[in-house]
Amino acid sequence: MMREIRKGLAFSTILVIILSAVSLPAQDRQPADEERKAAELRDYIRANYTKSEYLAPMRDGVRLFVSVYAPKDAAKRYPIWMMRTPYTVGPYGADNYPGSLGPSEFFARDGYIFAYCDVRGLGKSEGKFEHVRPYIPNKTSPNQIDEASDTYDTIEFLLKTLPNHNGRVGVWGISYPGFYATMAILSGHPAIKAVSPQAPVTEWFLGDDWRHNGALFLAHVFGFMSSFGRPRTGENEVPGPAFDYGTPDGYDFFLRMGPLGNADKNFFKGQIEGWRDLVSHDTYTDYWKSRDPLPYLKNVQAAVMTVGGWFDAEDAYGALHTSEAIGKQSPGTVNILVEGPWSHGQWNRGPGDELGDVNFHQKTGEYFREHIEFPFFQHFLKDQGEEKFPGAYAFETGRNEWHQLDRWPPKNGTRKTFYFQSGGRLASAPPAAGGEEFDEYVSDPAKPVPHIPYISNQMSAPYMTADQRFAGRRTDVLVYQTEPLEADVTIAGPLAASLYVSTTGTDSDWVVKLIDVYPGDAPDPDPNPTRVKMGGYQQLVRGEPFRGKFRKSYETPVPFEPGKPDKVEFQLPDVFQTFRRGHRIMVQVQSSWFPLVDRNPQKFVKIDQAQPSDFQKATQRVYRSAKLPSSLTVNVLPAAAAASEK
Repeated sequence: MMREIRKGLAFSTILVIILSAVSLPAQDRQPADEERKAAELRDYIRANYTKSEYLAPMRDGVRLFVSVYAPKDAAKRYPIWMMRTPYTVGPYGADNYPGSLGPSEFFARDGYIFAYCDVRGLGKSEGKFEHVRPYIPNKTSPNQIDEASDTYDTIEFLLKTLPNHNGRVGVWGISYPGFYATMAILSGHPAIKAVSPQAPVTEWFLGDDWRHNGALFLAHVFGFMSSFGRPRTGENEVPGPAFDYGTPDGYDFFLRMGPLGNADKNFFKGQIEGWRDLVSHDTYTDYWKSRDPLPYLKNVQAAVMTVGGWFDAEDAYGALHTSEAIGKQSPGTVNILVEGPWSHGQWNRGPGDELGDVNFHQKTGEYFREHIEFPFFQHFLKDQGEEKFPGAYAFETGRNEWHQLDRWPPKNGTRKTFYFQSGGRLASAPPAAGGEEFDEYVSDPAKPVPHIPYISNQMSAPYMTADQRFAGRRTDVLVYQTEPLEADVTIAGPLAASLYVSTTGTDSDWVVKLIDVYPGDAPDPDPNPTRVKMGGYQQLVRGEPFRGKFRKSYETPVPFEPGKPDKVEFQLPDVFQTFRRGHRIMVQVQSSWFPLVDRNPQKFVKIDQAQPSDFQKATQRVYRSAKLPSSLTVNVLPAAAAASEK
């Protein structure tokens, strides 16, 4: 039984949420009683902690700013809990205290030395900031720096400067700070005993934040870079303010903006370097490869707990692949994966009992903070609590249950392929028809398929579970579904799309969505303030785009030959979803997802240089014959195992 806990928002996490360009659903906003509890915690922190501020020298002479909150009780020794962030560690000033310390109230109440660090070039730190600064594995001179060396040098300074520490350091971070947590792992400092990269920024071309399989996540990157990316005009300036769209309707705003190049021409005026880098590096060059930390996660000495959300619109890729890389390259490391039913960072705030219209019927965020996260740090930094942890804590959506597993994905799953059939059917038997059986639609860049059924100018978090009926009723979206299921079907692990397609253009995007279709008599929520109707609800479980010109190689794109069938294969991020008896499994296929994904002109051009005349309609075909069998392959758990592995 999960009991409720008191939780204030960590000040650093508030900045992450504000700057991530994700609209928080109403259930994640603090009600009055939470504000009162936060005020009580702030008073407790001021009464029990002493704040100090330092400039820590790095090996190249640059000094980085650190705020430290140490327990006033000096009768015992405490571990150092550290976070490095690009979002500034304010409030600055020795007399200014935050409303929370650490990931949750448990940490402040139990006693830690908290160190918050401005990364190089931001906040009060000296030097020059660089987005996801590349890791240098073999430094050839003492003055070569990266985020790993800055982490190492900061820890050295803290160990030599702070009294009453126990010689152990834990590092934590969500989203961009999650990237810096990964860099802490790569620093190899022997004092680091526990690290938790949470939704870590990991691969900005293949799957995190800005690009997915090469396709630009327009609404997200525009919203973030228009604020965070703008030049700083003074010391300690907090990123912002938010960009003024002049309308709540992002679909209309971005459509009127025209070709992608108009963003810089009409709005950014060449002033946002991060935007220019992101849109100009539109193939998988060394610019992106050098920023990928995964190949270096070898011989990891610290215990690692990587945290992600099944419905994280920003960094679902990073958590899964970070944990996987450590497991493969450091098999002896304590390597724990946690995946819950969360949007970006939702596990660190609020109850975590729902997202959009979907209710999980338990307070998953509170459970995680009390029973998973806090015990992890307590054990490795204070020798308290559990001595053995599972390989994965995974929340099964659909049936809404926590599981403790030896590994992720579960080892007892079997691969099952669902094939596209005539009449919009989805079946496990391959199509028998010969020839070139296909379904087709016309994709028009002037009227792209929207990614949400409501008005927003941002990448709103609930899109990951949103009802897809609005899309399936369009003529430019193909729909395939099973008959109502006779028994529960549990899918656990990555999804593999295999599409045989053709286009009358020379480039095209292909969006594949896995959907849980509720039966017509599914009950509505109670209470139901939004008056949603769950009967026939088509819940998005996973959706992912693929930019077709990368079907042969991310490094060297190639055009389609108009009208000629070709194969597009790609992997979608993992799911852990049970489709209940009476539900249907649905797959939708489309060629736009706007403005989540930028518009593909459907002509083989460099998209940031495309002109209005380059945007053209294209007739898209998805083949479903014995010779060209389009499909989605999943990992299915045996019914008995799905029920027993808890």
